[in-house]
Amino acid sequence: MLLRALLLVAAVAVHDPYTRQPGIDAIHYAFQITLSDTSDQIDGTASVEIRFAQPALRSFWLDLTSDVAGKGMTVAGVWSNGAPVQFDHRSDRLSMTLGVAPAVDEHRTFVIRYRGIPGAGLFIGKNKFGERVFMGLNWPDKARQWLPMIDHPSDKATSEFIVTAPSTYQVVANGLLVEETDLGDGRRRTHWKQAVPISSWLNAIGVAQFAVHYAGLVNGIPLQTWAYYQDSARGPATFELPARRAVEFFSEHVGPYPYEKLANVQSAGMGGGTEHASVIFYGETSVGDRPATNLVAHEIAHQWFGDAVTESDWDEVWLSEGFATYFTLLYNEHFDGRDAFVAGLRRSREQVFALEKRLPGKAVLHDNLADMKDVLNNLIYQKGGWTLHMLRGLIGTEPFWAGIRDYYHQYRDRNATTADFRRIMEQHSGRDLRWFFDQWLTRPGHPVLQGTWHFDSATKRIVIDLASVGAGDFYRLPFEIGILADSTSPMRVERIEMTQRQQHFELSADRAPTSVTLDPGTWLLFEARFVPM
Repeated sequence: MLLRALLLVAAVAVHDPYTRQPGIDAIHYAFQITLSDTSDQIDGTASVEIRFAQPALRSFWLDLTSDVAGKGMTVAGVWSNGAPVQFDHRSDRLSMTLGVAPAVDEHRTFVIRYRGIPGAGLFIGKNKFGERVFMGLNWPDKARQWLPMIDHPSDKATSEFIVTAPSTYQVVANGLLVEETDLGDGRRRTHWKQAVPISSWLNAIGVAQFAVHYAGLVNGIPLQTWAYYQDSARGPATFELPARRAVEFFSEHVGPYPYEKLANVQSAGMGGGTEHASVIFYGETSVGDRPATNLVAHEIAHQWFGDAVTESDWDEVWLSEGFATYFTLLYNEHFDGRDAFVAGLRRSREQVFALEKRLPGKAVLHDNLADMKDVLNNLIYQKGGWTLHMLRGLIGTEPFWAGIRDYYHQYRDRNATTADFRRIMEQHSGRDLRWFFDQWLTRPGHPVLQGTWHFDSATKRIVIDLASVGAGDFYRLPFEIGILADSTSPMRVERIEMTQRQQHFELSADRAPTSVTLDPGTWLLFEARFVPM
């Protein structure tokens, strides 16, 4: 989820190419979905509440995949206030024409009846035990494959799922359970309701033969594990300890957990994890006998960043993935100590170097992303996370955390941009950070330094010469120098800043040091060859 921009200036808007509809705001979705074991076809009725924020709007559309070669949705009709609404469904867009233009800020609800076989978005197939499951997998823009929605992160709405399925299954979805009723015909109706607005791809249902473990409360939030019944003991062993710790840590350091519950769900049709709001899905093979600490911490960090605070468009997906990556490392720093944290940073740094060799010319920020297949280029994870780490090193840990808390507070349940985040961090640091964000997010590559040091006994100075090598502009690099006088003395740390391609520094010293080290605290994303002369 990520990309490249030219300038991080509020006045310059660089967006992915999704067509926005000015004046159209989805407020609430209610999806009634019927599933069966005799067909992959779903029958759906969607009630969509729209707020019209501009005058004279006579039409709007929702994203919904058209039926092509037997996959996709067919719309039977659209109604509003009991009256039919003229509609046209083609090219994956359900367009509706209104007889009377709504007043500004008027809310209207549209009922859409449809059916079809999802080509994606809802996985219907067998799990690793050969049993049938239904799993919502909307990331990044596949909600439209089975749900009529504004399928873009810029629009948030509350939602509910009313799922009718064979009673052999248990159903989990976003929010809180409202109803679970056996209908007497071998089917069960399950109703979940999400009262917090979320973006389209964060909606999900999981339908399987689950064993459900209720683990009590963590910071007042119900904690649940939904695993296949064959993995009933392994599910809690995998998820519950790191989940409890993550909620406690992020709640304390960032702000309150944003949703009504936290369910960790074993899922087919995917690997890794997907951070659906309040109902996180994990690839079925991730369930084991030991805690999946980093995976769980990453997906739970998303509940704050990516879910509650969501990027305004796909060009800035680092605001989701870069944050979750770094906050997983911060979790490790808190629970496992500084050495584990630094080891994770160094592994991540090597991943960045390898990725940049495979992705020359790519930056963290996308530049008007045209193909959603490119939304995740992995730099958004590792280099995005490293950008946050370098920001913390630049402005200090306390201003960093204060800015993070303020950013979450201001944009919770809303959308944010990189410029929004930068503005808040500037306020808390008292610095102009435009150069920093531009350098690390909009430029491909990373700095490579070569240099030497020696001790001048006549002047009692450590003489350092550094040069930025490689094509392109040099990097502005504030960083630390570690000076070790001998094997028994503590390391002395000095700060310098490179502002030119080649630079000379001199530091006072009573005697020749045994070593001089660049970036001893591991705060900088760079490669260096630095040797005594």
